[in-house]
Amino acid sequence: MTHSSAHTIVMTGVSQGIGAVAASRLLADDPHAHLVVVGRRPGPTSPRVTFVDADLADIEATRTAGRHIGTLAQNGSIPRLDRFVGNAGIQYTDAITTTVDGLEATFAVNVVANHVLLTQLRSHLTDSSRIVITVSDTHFGDLRHNLALVPAPAWSAPDVLARPGAFTEPESAAAGRTAYSTSKLAAVHLVHAWVDALEPGVDIISFNPGLVPGTGLARHAGRGAQLMMRVLGPVLTLTPLATTSTQAGAELADLVSGRKLARSGDYVDRNRVVSSSAESYDPAREAELMAFLDTL
Repeated sequence: MTHSSAHTIVMTGVSQGIGAVAASRLLADDPHAHLVVVGRRPGPTSPRVTFVDADLADIEATRTAGRHIGTLAQNGSIPRLDRFVGNAGIQYTDAITTTVDGLEATFAVNVVANHVLLTQLRSHLTDSSRIVITVSDTHFGDLRHNLALVPAPAWSAPDVLARPGAFTEPESAAAGRTAYSTSKLAAVHLVHAWVDALEPGVDIISFNPGLVPGTGLARHAGRGAQLMMRVLGPVLTLTPLATTSTQAGAELADLVSGRKLARSGDYVDRNRVVSSSAESYDPAREAELMAFLDTL
């Protein structure tokens, strides 16, 4: 999709990895694009970038950031808002890391922050807007999709998943990885739930970049895990099992811009529209998740 007038892309997870690549690509390819970066660190240096400082693990800080962006859109300080990219993601070495709100940090950043920002921005999105949420094929929980590097999701009620200690041996690295895969399943559910909540003409899509070695995702992982990824990463990117930050960032940019065609609710695996896991299609779960998130 090409734009002939100024428009705004709001994006999280821009400071490194595929987000940094995608943000730079979106600005370079579209001279009409203005980028609003939400997070703790600024994105690309450009007069077409606005930085909104926010800790995405803090609900009130995230809500305040969303309100601020809405005000900027409403008073004309930024061009019309027609893109939101929820790319921020985190993984911990346990399932007990707790936010200021008492939530488990993985769930807070990977799920809650996206919902909070969408809730604040939805009324400011113009017709033909596109929302892209970065998810992960770890939500499948099988050998083919994650090489047994990440345990399968372990779903339970959202108010349980959102709290520290939701998984077996919660202080273990395995629990931390389970929290990650489960949060990514929740993110796919979130996308499905938002399809019907959005105005007609506003699309929301899940994007799976695949395994991308060298990003900041595992910055809270132990030294052993980080070393393994440094050694295996370059090898894996030579296979269909993994991709580079450059490739994944370009694919994300193409999906955000509309060069890659997809319908609302679709799951895009790198550059292909495919089905997400069978488990991820569950209207009852989606309704329960939305109802819980709306209480926060």
